[in-house]
Amino acid sequence: MFYKIIRPIARFIVWVLNGHLHVHNKERLPEGTYILVAPHRTWWEPILFALATSPMTYMFMAKKELFKNPVLSFILRHAGAFPVDRKNPGPSALTIPVKGLRKNHDSLMIFPSGTRHSAELKSGAFVIAKMSGKPLLPVVYQGPLTFKDFLKRKPLEVVIGNPITIERKSKIDKETTPILYKQLEDAWAKLDYDQNPDFKYIPK
Repeated sequence: MFYKIIRPIARFIVWVLNGHLHVHNKERLPEGTYILVAPHRTWWEPILFALATSPMTYMFMAKKELFKNPVLSFILRHAGAFPVDRKNPGPSALTIPVKGLRKNHDSLMIFPSGTRHSAELKSGAFVIAKMSGKPLLPVVYQGPLTFKDFLKRKPLEVVIGNPITIERKSKIDKETTPILYKQLEDAWAKLDYDQNPDFKYIPK
């Protein structure tokens, strides 16, 4: 219900403020639920990704401190967020999204490149994909990185890649995680290059 209410409002706000959301390769979206994985470039990416992949709804991890405020906690939970201790994630960081994905109702949105606190969360996308049997969907954002540039109506580009399957028999450990992550980084790099060969991500 929350997504049905908030998504049209968000779409209208983005249209008023910028008006140039372009979605590429939407035909690559898998049937059923999936794990959207993207490099973290700006705070409004989750909003654009949710708009770009409509009508899919999402779960996402949020640091547990945000849930101390009852009002914010109510909003986050209705938006599909669940609390995670980033320093000590614990089993719930895996079991909650795996159960949700298996129900085939909500997909999971995760930014593994933005995880600074825990190697467990860094590899979490691969473990969740293996346990749930759902594919990873690499996605990138190209566009303004500051709100000032956003208001200048510079184009917002969301590029969807081909799904990546993690086999149930695959081992995910300290040796294989860097290999899998390199595969993911290569997928992001290809999407960036195919969309714009001159694109360079420079953090603001």
